[in-house]
Amino acid sequence: MPKQARRQQLIKATMQSIGRNGLSATTMADITRAAGLSTGIVNLHFESKEKLLVETLRSVANEYKDGLDEIFNDESISSAEKLLAHVNYDFSKKIVNRNKLSVWFAFWGEARSRPVYSRICAKHDKDMASSLTRLFTELIKEGAYHHVSPRNIATAYTALADGLWLDLLITPRETSPEQARNIAMDFLSALFSKHFPGNNGNSI
Repeated sequence: MPKQARRQQLIKATMQSIGRNGLSATTMADITRAAGLSTGIVNLHFESKEKLLVETLRSVANEYKDGLDEIFNDESISSAEKLLAHVNYDFSKKIVNRNKLSVWFAFWGEARSRPVYSRICAKHDKDMASSLTRLFTELIKEGAYHHVSPRNIATAYTALADGLWLDLLITPRETSPEQARNIAMDFLSALFSKHFPGNNGNSI
């Protein structure tokens, strides 16, 4: 198997182990068993469990950012369409995968005590805030909305999305991705009624 494919196989196995056991309880034995590989192969590609964990977090963060960049950089759609695509992406099957959500929350919980985790999470949060703030700034200008701060709205949306992700992870039987998406759209509709007059987010 090519080197990059083998690395992705190990990262996927690490995500599965974190989703099943949590970050602190994840062991090299769990990872190698999930991947069907030997410890020697893991050490060959990542040198240590810690480096594998770091690359797993970086992989999830980069995948999420790449998807959003594709939306934000699409010049063929309007600002409102970009925002709608963002919400749909946030609650798509690709993003609300249980293992990926487990990785996010596990590493966020460890970020304060582990500088490398903190740097990755902080960069992700900064990039997200910057992109969302630009998008909300464009909507505010287009709709002549008054007394709203694009930065504050970006912060509020991020907090809302994080909370909904946590609900999807902890109580999946009570909250579905579609319900979470509709809640997010209700929030945006209340602020940007000219762009999202209905609570389903289909009108822009």
